[in-house]
Amino acid sequence: MAVTVKFFANFREAAGADKTVIEGTADVSSLLKALVAKFGEKLGRQLFDGEKLRETVNIIVNGRSVNLLQGLHTKLKDGDVVAIFPPVSGG
Repeated sequence: MAVTVKFFANFREAAGADKTVIEGTADVSSLLKALVAKFGEKLGRQLFDGEKLRETVNIIVNGRSVNLLQGLHTKLKDGDVVAIFPPVSGG
C-alpha cells in the first residue's frame, strides 16, 4: 500500500522535498510517525508539540480535512493523497 504525501510551505522546507511516497501505514497517525522517521526531527518539530499535533497543522486526505473524518485515526488506503500545510488565509 502506497500513500503520496505532498508538503507545502514550512513543511516542504523541513522535509526538504515537495512530495514523497510512504508505504505500509494504516492511518494518518502512523503516516506522520513514518514521515518523522524518514525526514527527521526538523519535520517532527513542525508537526508536533511534544506528543500532540500542533493546532497549526492542516492535513487533507483526498481533498477532505481529517478534522471532518476521523482525525489522526483516519484510515488510509493504497493510492490516497495526503497534503500537509500550515493555516491559509487570504481574501
